[in-house]
Amino acid sequence: LLQQLDIPVWKWDEISMDFVTGLPRTPRRHDAIWVVVDRLTKSAYFLPIRKDYSTDGQSERTIQTLEDMLRSCALEWTGNWDDYICLIEFAYNNSWHASIKCAPFEMIYGRKCCAPICWDQVGERVIEGPEMIEVTNAKVAVAKEKLKEARTRQKSYVDKHRRSLEFQPGDHVFLKVSHARGVRRF
Repeated sequence: LLQQLDIPVWKWDEISMDFVTGLPRTPRRHDAIWVVVDRLTKSAYFLPIRKDYSTDGQSERTIQTLEDMLRSCALEWTGNWDDYICLIEFAYNNSWHASIKCAPFEMIYGRKCCAPICWDQVGERVIEGPEMIEVTNAKVAVAKEKLKEARTRQKSYVDKHRRSLEFQPGDHVFLKVSHARGVRRF
C-alpha cells in the first residue's frame, strides 16, 4: 500500500529536486535544468546548469509542467532557453496548484504576486508587520490541510489497485531484475 510522506512543518523545510537533462546546449553551454520544489508550498526554482545528474523521481510532475512550458515557447526561444527560464519560473510559481488551492508565490509570501502588468490595479492592499506574519501562518495552515486532503485522496486511489503482501520465512517469491530499474517484486 502507499507509504505517505510526512507533511512538512514549514516552507522550505523539505524539498524535492530533480534534473531535466538532454536539452540542446545553449551559447552559455547549459544543457540541463535543476528543478527544486518546496514540498509544502509547491514553489519551484528552475536553474540552468551545465552537467547531467541522476534523478530521484520526486519532481516528475513539476518537470512535466516545465517541459510543457518550454515546448510551448520553443519556436521563439530557439537555442536560448536559459535566457528565459526565469520567466517560466515566474509563470509556474504564479499559477494555481490544485493541491494547495493557490499559487506557490502566494503560499510563500502570504499575498498574490504583483507582476508589472497589475501594479496599477486600484484597491490593492498592502500587508505589513504582524498582520503579514498572521496571514502567512494562516496560509501555511491551509496548505497543510489541503495537502492532507490531497494525500488522503491520492492514497485511496492508489490503494484500490494494490494489495498488502506479507511473506513468512521460507516462502518462495519471484523477482523481476532489470538493469534500468533494479530488483522488483511482482
